[in-house]
Amino acid sequence: MSASIRRIALALLVAVPLGGCVTSAGPGDGGAAVQPFPANYRSEIPAFLRSYLNNPAGLRDAAMAEPVQRPLGGQVRYVSCLRFTPPAAKPQQLAIVHVDGRLDRVAANPQELCAGVVTAPFPELEKLSR
Repeated sequence: MSASIRRIALALLVAVPLGGCVTSAGPGDGGAAVQPFPANYRSEIPAFLRSYLNNPAGLRDAAMAEPVQRPLGGQVRYVSCLRFTPPAAKPQQLAIVHVDGRLDRVAANPQELCAGVVTAPFPELEKLSR
């Protein structure tokens, strides 16, 4: 076998297994392609924020939009958008992603995901305590 054929064979042996590591969609969240509406989002979100926020007490101006479908990582997911003002801090916005009808994670880009949503007061969030 010539040296150039050996190099090509070695390159193929290395490239083929690594080819499976390259995807454009990013890591999947394991959810189904057709997502159910997150029916319990109004109770799941305050429970989650109790542990997500350092100090959930004293939130003001809390508002939330109903979950809407948004493209996220190549898949369509329900996203709930929240706005609130922590004590002695600037207003914050969060985009909460739901997978298979349950709260999954906080998205990194709330401005993009929450563009155009209509929020309504969410007093449950203002009642949170430690």
